[in-house]
This record gives sequence, structure tokens and C-alpha cells, in this order.
Amino acid sequence: MGILTFSLNVTLDGCVDHQEGIADGETHAFFTRLMDENGVMLWGRTTYEMMEGYWPAVARGDVTALPAVREWAAKLEIKPKYVVSSTRMDFPWTNSHHIGGDLRLGVQKLKDATPAGVLLGSGKLATELDRLDLIDEYLFLIHPRIAGHGPTLYQSGLSSTRRLALLSAKPLNNGAVAMHYRRERG
Repeated sequence: MGILTFSLNVTLDGCVDHQEGIADGETHAFFTRLMDENGVMLWGRTTYEMMEGYWPAVARGDVTALPAVREWAAKLEIKPKYVVSSTRMDFPWTNSHHIGGDLRLGVQKLKDATPAGVLLGSGKLATELDRLDLIDEYLFLIHPRIAGHGPTLYQSGLSSTRRLALLSAKPLNNGAVAMHYRRERG
């Protein structure tokens, strides 16, 4: 059984707006390595729709991009992508698959079938999966910025505090820090 790792860009004040992070070659290379280390991507519908509206064009070369950004897009194009949605059933982007019905059952089956691991990149979906006790690890790229606005990490709250054990902390040259934690259970 694979582990489910929640990974996201976040500012020092908890903002997860994708436009508030540092979108340079180093950040994209970091996430490309992370994607390579995991078997599949997992998103909610909103994140999927944001991604499908941009990254396929970068992968095709229709958008000018740094080499690291283009590499991310090319690898994302072929990576299996799973999307949780109760409102949309058709996901035409290459290697995209739908997870519907019972969220706990669908995601647990995905974890069981993916020994290389599941990489979750949607904040709202993470809250729901955390409530269902399905997240095993957290890898946040903390950006040296204070956004002063939302959306924020776990904005809608959790019923209890999550205790985490630090696995690693790695500073990037651009000032961001990759913080990797494992969920402590029991």
C-alpha cells in the first residue's frame, strides 16, 4: 500500500493561493522531483480544471516557459491524474481518471493500488481527506512571503489537532523551505 502525501505551496501566513508562491525554475524542479517519486497525482475538480487549462499547452510548447517549467509540464502530461468530483464525470486530459462515490473508499483503493505513493495537491480536498484520516505525510513548500489574504491552509478547520514528526527541512536557494512531516498516529 502506498502512502498519501499532501504537498502544496504555502506562504508564511498560510495562504495557498497559487499565484503567491515563487514560480521559478528551482520551485518547478523541486515539484518535478516530488512528482517523479510518487506514482499518481490526486486533485479535486477545481484544481484539476485550473491545471488542465494551462499545463497541456506548456507541454505542447504553445506557451513560452523556462526549461524546468516545461519539464514539469511534460512529465505531468504523462503522469496518471486522479480527480475527485461529484459534479463532473468527464476528464479528457491525458491519463486522467475520475474518483466518484464514497470518498474514503475511492481514495483508500487508490492508495492500496499505488505502492509508489499518491501525491495530493488540492487544499480543500486535503481537508476532507484529513478528516477521513487518509493523509500519511505532508510536504509543504513554505515561501518567504506574507500574502495577507486567503485562501488559507485548512481554512474550514479540522476537528482535532494533527501531531506531526519532522522528516526533513530543506532550504531552497530562492528562500523557500521544503518541510516534510509524517503524521503521528495514536
